[in-house]
Amino acid sequence: MKYILLSLILLLTACTPKAADEKVNTTQNIVDTKEDNKSTDTSKNDKETDVKTDENLDNQTAEVKEGSAQKVDISLKPNEAGKIMVLMYHNIGTEEEEWVRTPENFKKDLETLYEKGYIPISLKDYVSGNIHTPAGKTPYVLTFDDTNENNFRYLSDGSIDPNCAVGILLEFAKKHPDVKPYCTFFGNGEIPFRVTGQEKEKVNFLIKNHMDLGNHTVNHPDLTEMKPESVLYEVGRQAKYLTSLFDGNYEVNTLALPFGSRPTDSEAEAKIFSGEYEGFNYKNIAVLNVGWDPYFSPYHTEFNPHHIHRIRASEIHVDGVGLYDWLKHFDENPEARFISDGFPNIVTIKSDAVDQITNIGERELFIY
Repeated sequence: MKYILLSLILLLTACTPKAADEKVNTTQNIVDTKEDNKSTDTSKNDKETDVKTDENLDNQTAEVKEGSAQKVDISLKPNEAGKIMVLMYHNIGTEEEEWVRTPENFKKDLETLYEKGYIPISLKDYVSGNIHTPAGKTPYVLTFDDTNENNFRYLSDGSIDPNCAVGILLEFAKKHPDVKPYCTFFGNGEIPFRVTGQEKEKVNFLIKNHMDLGNHTVNHPDLTEMKPESVLYEVGRQAKYLTSLFDGNYEVNTLALPFGSRPTDSEAEAKIFSGEYEGFNYKNIAVLNVGWDPYFSPYHTEFNPHHIHRIRASEIHVDGVGLYDWLKHFDENPEARFISDGFPNIVTIKSDAVDQITNIGERELFIY
């Protein structure tokens, strides 16, 4: 019982909100608790506590909510305070290069991840904390920069090239029914996927097939020394153009920074988050760096959707921090990776991670 009370006290003292401009808007899930052997004035209609702990985890499962059929399988060692890989690709081509993955190697990447228990999720679900990954599995995020033709190509007969990125993702999802071809393609300049006349058809196809289109600026510049009005043009104009390609009300609200560069001027930096360009308002829910390491769980106190790190998905010049380096790291340190409990409305963590969790919104927090 002392162990339970200590966990709950740590939870209450740790759950302090971060600054609004550095976090996805969430409602802090502060819960009422009561000590044993003390009477309370709460009525039978009071909201039942959202935090559950159990020292007697019968059959290696723990019931999360009284009267609920939902159960977290503790034998799978769920850890939703762990880190998540956001992978960065650029091109699919016939010869392997620093920024080019061959079709065979891209397929190898996807199969290796799958065999090791990694399941793709969308970038938007990641930043919103909508983790619907099966229990015991680890989510990861796929991204491609530049929207070159090798990302999405039609053959002369109108079919999708099976060796372009989109074709490979669709075939992979077909082979594995538990996988959706989640991926965000970040477009810079006009004509996404670089074939005039196919722009609208291609971007609307993405959305209908679990993929997304993100912003990669107009000219792919180094933003470091740019003035606010120049950043506004690069980000705002591109958001306006990309949004105009969609048939419905799709919102282009994610941004990958060219070269990972970020304005040093605070006013200019603010324009990468939100702004208004020629009457068009944009607001990015995620801003991605280049990076070299996995990033925080969306529930972690240090998670910042405007500073998401990415991992180079390559085997050339990765300096020991590429995809396969991190897969090896997680193989050797499984406690460091995010492992899903299988329930999007529940955040499951181990007791030693209580002080790391803040951003759970209306979800239940389960500690074991």
